[in-house]
Amino acid sequence: MAQKDKTVYVCDYCGQESLKWVGKCPACNRWNTMKEITIKAEKPQSMATRAALQAAGADVDRHAIPVRMHEIHAEDEPRMDMRDGELNRVLGGGMVPGSLVLLGGEPGIGKSTLVLQTVLHLDGKKVLYVSGEESARQIKLRADRLRKQQGLTQEDTNELLVLCETSLEQIFYQIEQTQPDLVVIDSIQTIQTEGVESSPGSLTQIRECAASLLKYAKGGGVSIMLIGHINKEGSLAGPKVLEHIVDTVLQFEGDQHYMYRILRSIKNRFGSTSEIGIYEMRHDGLRQVTNPSELLLTDNRDGLSGVAIASAIEGVRPFLIETQALVSTAAYGTAQRSTTGFESRRLNMLLAVLEKRVGFKLAQKDVFLNIAGGLRVTDPAIDLSVIASVLSSNGDMPIEGNVCMAGEVGLSGEIRPVARIEQRIAEAQKLGFQRMILPKFNMSGLNPAQYSIELVPVRRVVEAVRELFG
Repeated sequence: MAQKDKTVYVCDYCGQESLKWVGKCPACNRWNTMKEITIKAEKPQSMATRAALQAAGADVDRHAIPVRMHEIHAEDEPRMDMRDGELNRVLGGGMVPGSLVLLGGEPGIGKSTLVLQTVLHLDGKKVLYVSGEESARQIKLRADRLRKQQGLTQEDTNELLVLCETSLEQIFYQIEQTQPDLVVIDSIQTIQTEGVESSPGSLTQIRECAASLLKYAKGGGVSIMLIGHINKEGSLAGPKVLEHIVDTVLQFEGDQHYMYRILRSIKNRFGSTSEIGIYEMRHDGLRQVTNPSELLLTDNRDGLSGVAIASAIEGVRPFLIETQALVSTAAYGTAQRSTTGFESRRLNMLLAVLEKRVGFKLAQKDVFLNIAGGLRVTDPAIDLSVIASVLSSNGDMPIEGNVCMAGEVGLSGEIRPVARIEQRIAEAQKLGFQRMILPKFNMSGLNPAQYSIELVPVRRVVEAVRELFG
């Protein structure tokens, strides 16, 4: 009996399926996210196809059977070195053969530039660059500019193949003909398959194309990197199933008005999701930032109020950043709270701690907070520097330029311990800081004599204020 196509409704946010349309998703409780998609019936395998597979030695009637865990042979496969230290770190040491990686980001943030300059350095690896948005001439001009600025020759990129195609079937055919080690698709929203009757970029097309690419990558051992757009909410465009299908989801973010870009790992089946890579956007492409502390700190901060230096950690790498605050009298009676690179709700909590536990009245004052360099930091260890910069701006009292700090602030005004304090101290010492304020609990197990920097332990916010301002 021939199967028929069926219509289901899929939540655009969480991927929940439903046989009928509902206004509110039963899984994530979001409104108006159910989109209609059509699932094509699988066609039975023809006799000619079965005969061809049997002639090739394949067992067409074989089904998967359960095996014991100790009978499974698993070995660490050698990863593909991407010739990019930041990208290798975020991927967990390189790209795993047969993996499917999704790279998302805002328009113009530098996704295509990052991928193109990476594949230009993959000497000895055959790369198929599939573009559905640009012509071959446009890619050639960009590649020539990157190659010239980075000192590469024409012979270094002989293994880079460019294909301008949007048909998934044609892409698979060219992969079979060229046998590349890595396939780059820019972007997944432009690819369409003949088995789905909808326009490119629709939920059905993205879902079916991603599933087909995953099946091909796992079966053929070819690494595939997808470039995806994001919607106005900041999440990856297309169904949430797209993020569930792929092995790794990378988010390329940053403010277009700043030079820095951050590559974050949101999902990674082959590595950690706490790693970040930092790049600097320049006229010759993206440059890896191996020591972000020297770039994020300014030299003319001495004598300026409202500036405090925090020792933060993103992933496994420590770096020092500037926390800038501006406190002024509310002009219209209602105090404003504005943050850039820091969570606004946490700022309100810290201001409440200052008012309740320390005695500073800031209810009738505007507070503006900024993390220098356009970075977005989620490390709770910068709480102490946020409070210090707010108090410095409120009293117009500058903090000494050779002082940095790290500590999480609790609701009762205590300074809570932070993780990996040794790495934070070593980074501050390397950059020439002379004093560091840190939680007293972190002093257990530390030997202050082995550091040339003075360690000042504090238990409460009041003690930290006394050490900073006397």
